[in-house]
Amino acid sequence: MNGQPAGGGKWLLLLFMLCLLCSGCVQKHVDFAEPPSAPDKASDLTPGAVQKRRLQGDAAMEYYIYVPRKGGDGAKLFVTVHGVSRDADLHAEKFASLAEQYGVVLIAPVFSSKRFPGYQQLGNKEQGNRADQALMKIAAEAGQLSGAQSDRLYLFGFSGGGQFVHRFAMAFPERVAKLSVGSAGWYTFPDPKLPYPQGIQSVPDLPGVQFDANAFLKIPTLVTVGERDTTRNDPLEKDPEIDAQQGLTRVERGKRWAQAMKEAANAEGITADYRFQTVPNAGHNFENCMDKGGMGKSVFEFLFGTAPV
Repeated sequence: MNGQPAGGGKWLLLLFMLCLLCSGCVQKHVDFAEPPSAPDKASDLTPGAVQKRRLQGDAAMEYYIYVPRKGGDGAKLFVTVHGVSRDADLHAEKFASLAEQYGVVLIAPVFSSKRFPGYQQLGNKEQGNRADQALMKIAAEAGQLSGAQSDRLYLFGFSGGGQFVHRFAMAFPERVAKLSVGSAGWYTFPDPKLPYPQGIQSVPDLPGVQFDANAFLKIPTLVTVGERDTTRNDPLEKDPEIDAQQGLTRVERGKRWAQAMKEAANAEGITADYRFQTVPNAGHNFENCMDKGGMGKSVFEFLFGTAPV
């Protein structure tokens, strides 16, 4: 000790203070590095751009998302579902400007032919994975990432996607605020005497699905079909029973289904909003319905009201 240089006490004090400072830095670094309880919205999404994502926990499940430039906190969640061409990217592209205008968050799931061959009928053991369950997971993630309200969805689907969304709404009416069906090939009618998917008898192959007509008949619904969609072109279900019940073309079938739903609602004393509308200058083609027939504008006005100025 007697050999310690002069001022050694000061050096010890400085060394002690330096250790305290470093300890605080380490503690701050640990706190910062801990994973957040929810995904970082700012880093995960780019407002004003269509983005392709993979579902967390299921990298094979893809979807497109669009968040308006002002952000998605508290926004409504719009879902658009492709037909058998699986053109979810085109759906996202064509609806993105409307989502921006109305301030809603858009999602467009990709139901691949390999994993979801029977997505039109929600899917089951023989028809691949459950598309209804996949959509619920995507909606929950989109709501978490963007801040959008994901408890009740605003649905649109075209062709095979039209089949999916109206069956989803009938199976899970508590999850659907409004519905728009575009050019579906055929429909599930509100007839408890017919087996699903033609009618609404119980579905043993779809655990958790119980059709409650008093609930699903209350969902406001718009059916749109191209005015030239009057041929028997593929893919179109041509079963004689379906023809007899629903008609020969998508125009006939859309009209009959909307009328059947409205009549079923009236029989239950339910005041229901069911509308049928043809899309001008278009046949069975999503892009033409959007670009030439103004289908997107009609769908958004029905789902969300008059466009904001």
